[in-house]
Amino acid sequence: MSIRAVVWDVDDTLFDYTGADRAGMRLHLAAEGLLGAYESAEQAIARWRAVTDAQWARFSAGEVDFQGQRRDRVRVFLGEALSDVEADAWFARYIAHYETVWALFPDVLPALDALAASHRHAVLSNSSIHVQDHKLRVLGVHDRFEVILCAAELGVSKPEAGAFLAVCDALELAPREVAYVGDHPEIDGRGAAEAGLLSVWIDRDGGVHSAAAAPGGPHRIGSLAELPVILGSDTRFGAPSTFG
Repeated sequence: MSIRAVVWDVDDTLFDYTGADRAGMRLHLAAEGLLGAYESAEQAIARWRAVTDAQWARFSAGEVDFQGQRRDRVRVFLGEALSDVEADAWFARYIAHYETVWALFPDVLPALDALAASHRHAVLSNSSIHVQDHKLRVLGVHDRFEVILCAAELGVSKPEAGAFLAVCDALELAPREVAYVGDHPEIDGRGAAEAGLLSVWIDRDGGVHSAAAAPGGPHRIGSLAELPVILGSDTRFGAPSTFG
């Protein structure tokens, strides 16, 4: 059966989250006068990234809600027992800097344009609808997607099959009719494949991550220019796989 819809991850798939997070945090720490506590800006950013990953894992495991993981990121990073109001205010100041450097990856709009007529499009993210709805509007692509689902509201997150099946249900399509495109080899790639979707792992780092090859596992691409070939789309936009 042919693929009728493409479901997209957002952060580090459509949107350059890692680049924006690093640049935004550098601006924020400078404005807050916190860079002097570290040997370099890179060290400070690496600590923020480590704290973010740890707190996000707690959210994904259901140990804390979405807003709670944000507050705990601030408290752990600063090493201070801030109130909710104080933590929210600090994070809001960071977000203001972070949003100034938001950008799509260069291959995103060409891919969406190429597939606009042949496939339906949706989003499945492990974030919250409030965050991702706003982000997609600011980036100018919100109207490209007929369905936008996020873990905070679903109550289930990737790589659980329930998250992928929820977006298939919302599209009223069987998993075998849906492709999922994401940047993480396990959370996105293996999770989508095990839920029965056509799984596509966008590996922009060219192998920084490692994913064990397995029958029925994700297709691995280095650019979204390769996606139409995998989907079997008859478009002029496309490129052979860079990974073979």
